[in-house]
Amino acid sequence: MLSLFPQLFAFQELAPLAIRLTLALIFIVHGFPKLFLARLQTAQFFEQIGLKPAKFWTLAVGSAEFFGGIFLFFGIFTQAAAGLIVLVMLGAIALVKRKQGFVNGWEFDLALLVMALSLLALGPGAFSLDFPF
Repeated sequence: MLSLFPQLFAFQELAPLAIRLTLALIFIVHGFPKLFLARLQTAQFFEQIGLKPAKFWTLAVGSAEFFGGIFLFFGIFTQAAAGLIVLVMLGAIALVKRKQGFVNGWEFDLALLVMALSLLALGPGAFSLDFPF
């Protein structure tokens, strides 16, 4: 493969690790309040955007974000967790952010979606507890 920096290929297992840890921190921080601090406010918001039953979706999205983030952090079931995050981000873009436009709207959500898709395709990378199935 042609590359400007072929010596960096020696570190290719670290790229998914960096993506995994970054996504993990973002989704733990965003999932925690949905489950433990602002469940009612999140349910009201979900109700406003037409996600019914809102309590179910609050639990489902909060769990996918929080526990998916924990799984990503430790590299447990990485591809399954990444798949759930892909679904959450598709929902966020389609139901909420799409109306705000790309810039200052759904561009960050798209970046998170692509990061999760990368983990879905590449696997967990280095320092993971995943078992090869």
